[in-house]
Amino acid sequence: MNRVKESLSKHNTFSVSKLFKALADDTRLKIAFALSEEDELCVCDVANIVECTIATASHHLRLLRNMGLAKHRKDGKLVFYSLDDEHVKQLIQLAFTHEKEGKVHG
Repeated sequence: MNRVKESLSKHNTFSVSKLFKALADDTRLKIAFALSEEDELCVCDVANIVECTIATASHHLRLLRNMGLAKHRKDGKLVFYSLDDEHVKQLIQLAFTHEKEGKVHG
């Protein structure tokens, strides 16, 4: 038991819990999934995919960016978003694989 406590004390659980909190919102999870399927998407494409307004998509994308899950680049007036790194993509894909196996009950 002490080994586990010591191991746990070396990790920033608060930071990791914020990551899961960011993905706990259905719209943000849909956006993260869309970004895991494509290298990058513009805000208008994200809005179309998740069936929300551009303002709503932009709000959620900005939150994902601020939480360190997504990054953006500007090209003129367009803003393109992508997942921050491969770890985030793997996390999203793993969660959906888990769900497909019937392990998630809604």
